[in-house]
Amino acid sequence: MAYRNATRDDNLDETLEKSARLGAGTSKSSTSSQDDIERASTLREPVELYENETTHGKNVPRVSLELKRTVSRASNLLERVLTTRSIVDPGPPPDGGWKAWSQVACAWMVIFTTWGWVNSYGAFQTYYTLTLDESASTISWIGTVQNWLTFFVGAFSGRLLDAGLFVPTLIVGSVLQLLGIFLMSVSTKYWHLMLTQGVLTGLGGGIFFTPSMGLIATYFSSKRAFAIGVATTGNAVGGMIYPIIVRELLPKIGFAWTVRVLGFLNLALLALSAAFMRPRLPPRRSGPVVDWSAFKEPPYAFFVAGLFFSIWAIYYTFYYIASFGIDKAGLQYTSSTTLIIVINGVGVPARVIPPFFADKVGPLNMFVPAVFGLALVAYTWLAVDSLAGLYVFTCFYGLMSAAFQCLVPSTVASITPDLSMVGTRLGMAFSTLSFAALTGPPLGGALQSAMGGSYVGASIWAATSTLIAGFLVAASRVAKAGWKPKVKC
Repeated sequence: MAYRNATRDDNLDETLEKSARLGAGTSKSSTSSQDDIERASTLREPVELYENETTHGKNVPRVSLELKRTVSRASNLLERVLTTRSIVDPGPPPDGGWKAWSQVACAWMVIFTTWGWVNSYGAFQTYYTLTLDESASTISWIGTVQNWLTFFVGAFSGRLLDAGLFVPTLIVGSVLQLLGIFLMSVSTKYWHLMLTQGVLTGLGGGIFFTPSMGLIATYFSSKRAFAIGVATTGNAVGGMIYPIIVRELLPKIGFAWTVRVLGFLNLALLALSAAFMRPRLPPRRSGPVVDWSAFKEPPYAFFVAGLFFSIWAIYYTFYYIASFGIDKAGLQYTSSTTLIIVINGVGVPARVIPPFFADKVGPLNMFVPAVFGLALVAYTWLAVDSLAGLYVFTCFYGLMSAAFQCLVPSTVASITPDLSMVGTRLGMAFSTLSFAALTGPPLGGALQSAMGGSYVGASIWAATSTLIAGFLVAASRVAKAGWKPKVKC
């Protein structure tokens, strides 16, 4: 390269010298001189095809400007799609309209594939109890680990929404959940199922669940509780659809292909969510992961403690209601899964109606009677001695537990003085609940084993735990607004 440049410079100098010697003596020489000058000017505009440096003795091709522009445009497009850094001032929440409600529809699909999947574990619990050489208490750890991770990881992944990284968060979580489901289809041992259904699907769901709930809140203001309630009906519908698929397909195509069908269902729903869910706020600096001062505030401390005791009991009941139908009511496996369908399905209206009134009277005021009602229904399990009674109990328990669960996010917001800390405090509440969900079903199963398979001791424990939760939530309400019943909170 250096040699080529030197040759071009020598030619240029020689041409200029020749032009100077000839001058303007004759028209022919003048013409020749003019040609030489034009030739010289051409040599002053070299078309460089190579960089002015070498690597290992070889010329290195220059990256064209057009390629650089293409890469830059692709990079900018990718940043606009995957992050919210290009958003400057989105204005106030639309509180309705096509864009806002389309996000609710997508969040419905997200909750369908996370909590609908988690709440349908009772169908798998019953099948595993019949096919695996493990105790019911040991098998329930698969579902509780899945449940715990969905709650616990969500406490941290919610901060990725604040950082403007919602889309990549949704994609990564979806890939992990789907990987767990498809690997679950080839699992044959207990530890296989623990790693695939328990760890991978729980981890994946936890990554994208909380950011999706937070995204809905940014599109609504006065209708926020109602919008979240509508989205959470995906929980109940998923809790019906998954057991129906398992019940109908398991005897016909076997466990492996039944699970793959569930995997393809989740793939379709999560692909739609990833295509249309988009955050509306620019990135913002997140607060601390844990706001320890919150536990010094009686309303928040009492409320979270009440949540712990209630969740402790709820997931024991959801996981063991089908096994109770087999052991005590003489149901076959396919019939027992109907109980899982019913306990989830009846909760659809309860996830819409209480949030509607909560926007008017206050979520905490709705929460207190919902928990005491759930405790009352829980004690009636002790009186169930027939198939008809079991279905009645299942209906009322599903109704009251749905009314309780759908009010958690909006109630946490109502007792948080600084709304910029709602995400942090909701994450802290979910982290606390995760340990209740992790230990509740195995503890109830252990009580059954200790009593020779009887459900009496575990039922009393679950109902009493829910009653304690009611008193703690009532204490939260008193600490927030005193004994004045007409105060909205």
